[in-house]
Amino acid sequence: MVTPLAAGVSVAAVALGGKYLIEAWNGFKARPVVPRMRKFYEGGFQPVMTRREAALILGVRERVVEEKIKEAHRRVMFANHPDSGGSDYLALKINEAKEILLGRGKGSGSAF
Repeated sequence: MVTPLAAGVSVAAVALGGKYLIEAWNGFKARPVVPRMRKFYEGGFQPVMTRREAALILGVRERVVEEKIKEAHRRVMFANHPDSGGSDYLALKINEAKEILLGRGKGSGSAF
């Protein structure tokens, strides 16, 4: 008599545990996507900005299409804009990085 009772309790426990596991899995899948921590360029700017440094500032590769450069510039500038409490110096460096990657940097003949 004990054996059928123990088997019934075991089956019920497994079914209840399975139910909670399925609910936990569905909750895990439905959670909002949180972007991973991105490591941004921490500064220490060189006297003359290079393409490598400009790419590090914007978080893109040195050889990337113009649309990606503009999107990265917009994203980084939005986070560091002087009107939103950002630094004028950082905004200047971000704009300089964009100009260098687009080929309009210092020494390319462009006048402001």
